[in-house]
Amino acid sequence: MAESNFVDYVKIYCRSGKGGRGSMHMHRAKYMPNGGPDGGNGGRGGHIYLRGNRNYWTLLHLRYERHVFAGHGGNGSKCRSTGKDGEDKYIDVPCGTVVYNAETGEYICDVTQDGQVVMLLKGGRGGLGNWEFRTSTNQAPRFAQPGEPMQELTVIMELKLLADVGLVGFPNAGKSTLLSAVSSAKPKIANYPFTTLEPSLGIVSYRDNQSFVMADIPGIIEGASEGKGLGLRFLRHIERNSLLLFMVPGDTDDIKKEYEILLNEVATFNPELSDKQRVLAITKSDLLDEELIEMLSEHLPDDIPHVFISAVTGKGISELKDILWKELNSESNKLQAITDQTRIVHKNKDLSFLQNELADMGEDEDIEFIDGDEIEDVEELEDFEYEDND
Repeated sequence: MAESNFVDYVKIYCRSGKGGRGSMHMHRAKYMPNGGPDGGNGGRGGHIYLRGNRNYWTLLHLRYERHVFAGHGGNGSKCRSTGKDGEDKYIDVPCGTVVYNAETGEYICDVTQDGQVVMLLKGGRGGLGNWEFRTSTNQAPRFAQPGEPMQELTVIMELKLLADVGLVGFPNAGKSTLLSAVSSAKPKIANYPFTTLEPSLGIVSYRDNQSFVMADIPGIIEGASEGKGLGLRFLRHIERNSLLLFMVPGDTDDIKKEYEILLNEVATFNPELSDKQRVLAITKSDLLDEELIEMLSEHLPDDIPHVFISAVTGKGISELKDILWKELNSESNKLQAITDQTRIVHKNKDLSFLQNELADMGEDEDIEFIDGDEIEDVEELEDFEYEDND
């Protein structure tokens, strides 16, 4: 079985750099027999940052980088020489990545914009050399400060796709066919359920060289919000969509009932999703005549716009684009987007589902790293309190 190129969650171990120790050195020169202390400070340890990068749309590149280490700070030396700062490490992630503590499920941060930089772990501060401890009553201090220790953390990164329009529907509702018809995306299309096993993104062209992004989400089944099928794994990808396009085949026995089941699964997974703008598309309408379309229209939901389409024949596609563009640029949708940004409250999360998925994939082994650096004897200042000057 070929490995999927779409990876939407990974578990990695991160470790910042430890601070270099300060130097305990006394200046010696033939012309200065009592030179006094001149030990320099240690360099700070390297930080670990997360950086949003729009050129990535999956976490695949991190699957093979299970350990991320920042550099250690250099030790101070004589002549008040400060040690070199440790090398910082930047982890590039696609926009829409949420980071959790792998052990507690605690929310850590959210990277949503290209170029956004978030400090994940702070490097240890370098220790002070004995030059810093000289006083009028202690002119020859014979101690130096050790550097601050490194920080370590195992995190789970979860990707939630950022798109303007998210396609929501049962398997074989025609989502992939629509995406391939309105964009250059080439999702897998076949006449059997669960053809799509990973989300796909496509750029939909509109008038006057304008465009919007559409996301094809794998099919949802009844009970998906409770973990049935692939529900929990892919429902999260519609949380970041500005608009939800519900798709129901025209040959369904009860279109309104199927739409309500889909809406219930989405709202159960996250109640705030019910506030998003919605559009209903009745697919495979090339199988319906005008009389039947008029009859079905009388029983469709009144609270959302609807359109009958056929991705195969192109029927209703232009009308669908007009409706989607109008809804995306409506004042209510813009206000909703602003409200979503100001009211987002990230909660701690039960990561048991992702942990089980990683275990099934054989990627949940112990990835912690034991620091093998040799410990050198240093005359340390006992019980020294680091002062936070940040």
